[in-house]
Amino acid sequence: MIVDIQINPASLEWPELRDEVLAAEAGGFGAAWVFDHLAGRSLRGTGMLECFTTLGALAAATSTIALGTMVVNMSLREPAAVVAAAASAQRIAGRPLFLGLGAGASPTSRWAAELLDAGVTPAADLADRHDRVIRTLELARCMWAPDRPTELATYPWPDPAPALLVGVNSVALARIAGRLADGINVPWAHPRRAELLAAADAEAGGRPFLRTAWIVNEPGISDAEQPVHRAVAAAGIDRLILVHTPGRTG
Repeated sequence: MIVDIQINPASLEWPELRDEVLAAEAGGFGAAWVFDHLAGRSLRGTGMLECFTTLGALAAATSTIALGTMVVNMSLREPAAVVAAAASAQRIAGRPLFLGLGAGASPTSRWAAELLDAGVTPAADLADRHDRVIRTLELARCMWAPDRPTELATYPWPDPAPALLVGVNSVALARIAGRLADGINVPWAHPRRAELLAAADAEAGGRPFLRTAWIVNEPGISDAEQPVHRAVAAAGIDRLILVHTPGRTG
């Protein structure tokens, strides 16, 4: 099982954030993932850096560590802009990149407050929010295909194409991930995580499919003999993403 980190721009200024990722790279972590939030208060911080701006800066500042988003809030972003941004970041990095997508929260969720305050109203219908994820996955497949249509020939071209993942909290979205994406991300603490993973696996139908999980970082968890680490690996998780707190990289 590969161990990754997820950095927190709500708690770190850019120089500190960059240095934390460089330390993770030197320490052998597999990938660094970035959040997609508008306001730092969503992550109990006092500031924020925009997702793809941060991703591009990290692509230029690092050399070997893989990079990813977990997750892009599709209630905030248009599919075409997301697909082009991810391809551009991969071109800058010149190495593997993961595009993790999320359906976003309902307008009544506390997670939607940062959008509502900025004049963005998420769709109230869950099916509509799921549809934006589906359209993004389908557009990425088309825009990044080796035989993409002539009219798409001058759009950003990633090589290799980013792996497409979906962060899920519901069986319905897990099924979408299994059917259309390259992998899934679940909260390790989710009470139904086994059901979510099984639903995605069933839709994937035995094809290669990346199973990832996130967990709040704690000392020693990157050690393969640590009890939580062993439990996650035993569950068949391919990548464990440690949600980062300043000064702690596992």
